[in-house]
Amino acid sequence: MALIVQKFGGTSVGTVERIEQVAEKVKKFRERGDDIVVVVSAMSGETNRLIDLAKQISEQPVARELDVMVSTGEQVTIALLAMALIKRGVPAVSYTGNQVRILTDSAHTKARILQIDAQRIQRDIKAGRVVVVAGFQGVDEKGNITTLGRGGSDTTGVALAAALKADECQIYTDVDGVYTTDPRVVAKAQRLDKITFEEMLEMASLGSKVLQIRAVEFAGKYSVPLRVLHSFQEGPGTLITLDEEESMEQPIISGIAFNRDEAKLTIRGVPDTPGVAFKILGPISAANVEVDMIVQNVAHDNTTDFTFTVHRNDYNNALQVLQSIAAEMGAREVIGDTDIAKVSIVGVGMRSHAGVASRMFEALAKENINIQMISTSEIKVSVVIEEKYLELAVRALHTAFELDAPASNTAE
Repeated sequence: MALIVQKFGGTSVGTVERIEQVAEKVKKFRERGDDIVVVVSAMSGETNRLIDLAKQISEQPVARELDVMVSTGEQVTIALLAMALIKRGVPAVSYTGNQVRILTDSAHTKARILQIDAQRIQRDIKAGRVVVVAGFQGVDEKGNITTLGRGGSDTTGVALAAALKADECQIYTDVDGVYTTDPRVVAKAQRLDKITFEEMLEMASLGSKVLQIRAVEFAGKYSVPLRVLHSFQEGPGTLITLDEEESMEQPIISGIAFNRDEAKLTIRGVPDTPGVAFKILGPISAANVEVDMIVQNVAHDNTTDFTFTVHRNDYNNALQVLQSIAAEMGAREVIGDTDIAKVSIVGVGMRSHAGVASRMFEALAKENINIQMISTSEIKVSVVIEEKYLELAVRALHTAFELDAPASNTAE
């Protein structure tokens, strides 16, 4: 008998029929003897519908009132799921974030969880009820409804699992686990049975959309075992855990992540003086633009070329700031490129294996793919390449690091 927190996203509860299917799944776990807490998102499309309504009133709705409005989406779902469970003879009760007392700070639309009062849920569990909790929302010290922003329901699920000391937090989604890379790009991508928090955090930050970064960070901090599962297909999914089991069979690389939403900016001919990096990146940061990879090259004439990448949505803003900086510093020119992508190999096995980066570069060289920038950490190597070579690069690396599934596993 285990205590399991199950989180179902918007597509999993997108229709009444799907909510009925979720209720059937939860019922099976209860019949097995497990205690279940369910966290749900709003029905797919509902949050966007509510935001669109708000914007019909005001282009920039007051954040407090927007939170009051969008939080109603989850309230509908929890009630429907509780009804579906009760109809099946499963005692159930639904709670909003306020009723559970998921205490957050007061940063409306992007609040962070401070504390969870688990007593009410624990009493219901002891009484044999399935507790259905609204994801994505909480309440601040003044009683104002808050929402947690992007990935909020995943974060709610993990936070509840931590507060309840659950045996596992199961994230149900539209994929059956975490793959070595996107199966839409590499047909031979394999589902991973297990991956570490550290690897998953890198994968999420580098473009893998299976889990939100905040949820993985939370799970790692509180050692909550996470499992990614398909909402409507049976299977073991992928377990995300702290364990780094040493095994002869453990691959050096666990996965290949990529991100198309990159842009590159270069300021050339800047005087090479102390503090030059801050003079360039300080104003960029002040403009609320997040910088990813950085390369600096010093020339023989005591000038430097400074290159960095940003999210493609921030490109125009960053370009304007950089042109202003260039004029002030007497730089030679500013150039930009939005036709780039980032490809990364991730794996804790890198810690104990030499030559991983050179193997990556060799695989790309064989395909005549030029590397524009390189960034490394203890368990990842990232490169910037031309976007048109992205899928070729991912497939080449997937094969080079022996991640391809055997032919018998990929045959239809």
